[in-house]
Amino acid sequence: MCQFIETIQISDGKIRLLEYHNRRMNETIQHFFGNSKPIDLKQYINSPNLAGEIKCRIVYDSKIVDTSYTSYTRRCIQSLKLVQDNEIDYSYKSIDRSRLLQLSARKAEADEILIVRQGLLTDTSFSNIALFDGNEWSTPAHPLLKGTRRAYLIDQGLLHEKEICAEDLYHYQKLSIINAMIDLGEIEIPIADIK
Repeated sequence: MCQFIETIQISDGKIRLLEYHNRRMNETIQHFFGNSKPIDLKQYINSPNLAGEIKCRIVYDSKIVDTSYTSYTRRCIQSLKLVQDNEIDYSYKSIDRSRLLQLSARKAEADEILIVRQGLLTDTSFSNIALFDGNEWSTPAHPLLKGTRRAYLIDQGLLHEKEICAEDLYHYQKLSIINAMIDLGEIEIPIADIK
């Protein structure tokens, strides 16, 4: 049976983006298992006594399988390597990340990869991306995974979806990595450091 994960940020006991995680998880369960009764993740997260930045990892299939908590330390990402894969599909946040790990092995001297599919920028191996052109932030219209932070930032009007060709990368000033644990602007990479 397929298993999936939700990674949820808990900051000093406060669960972040819960509505977005609930929506994605329930859409995944509906797609793969046909369950009609929504699950509320809040019933499975014990957060009041958690201080600092905590990464909550929920494993599920048609039901919640496991919930774990770890202290979160942000990775240092200063460079990216463009890696082409026209066949990759990670539309659902599966526990099986083998294809992403294979691509990550091709990062060479870079800290992380930036995946290009059919000539378009998508995601890194663990995050969505946003690109700043000097006026506004754009995010690829066709990411590998529609992340919760990405969805929130789009809903807030802070990000705009756009098809971004790999060759257009140099029309931007910088790239920001975004995911459930990393907000817009917390990790920024100059375009010159993307090879």
